[in-house]
Amino acid sequence: MIVIGSDHAGLALKARVRAYLEQQGEELQDVGVYEARSCDYPDYALAVARAVAGGAAERGVLVCGSGAGMAITANKVAGVRAVMCMTELQARLARAHNDVNVLCLGERLQGEALALAVVEQFLRTPFEGGRHAARLGKISAAEQGER
Repeated sequence: MIVIGSDHAGLALKARVRAYLEQQGEELQDVGVYEARSCDYPDYALAVARAVAGGAAERGVLVCGSGAGMAITANKVAGVRAVMCMTELQARLARAHNDVNVLCLGERLQGEALALAVVEQFLRTPFEGGRHAARLGKISAAEQGER
């Protein structure tokens, strides 16, 4: 299950990403927004992040104007590793090395074709584990206040 959300500035790209994910046969939950009226991005970032952290979804995709606000907010939720990816390589490395579970996109910064290529890398790249797993353990310890 993939949970997806956006604010008003990411609505058009979210709709295209959603259509792409549906074409790929992915099970989706869309937490909003559904219209271009001004809204507060943290509400949607937290809904997606909490669904991922709580196990209701395996991964999440967030879209706003830049992707930055969504990433900042989603990373406040323990267990979430959200990153704003601007390139396919960045998405591939973020999955392989960091086991990123929330992808953040910027509608004002990325064209549709690039954004969809980034989403594909986010979906298809497995976590490599190994030395990277130990590093994620340190991140988890820091989230728990143990580091």
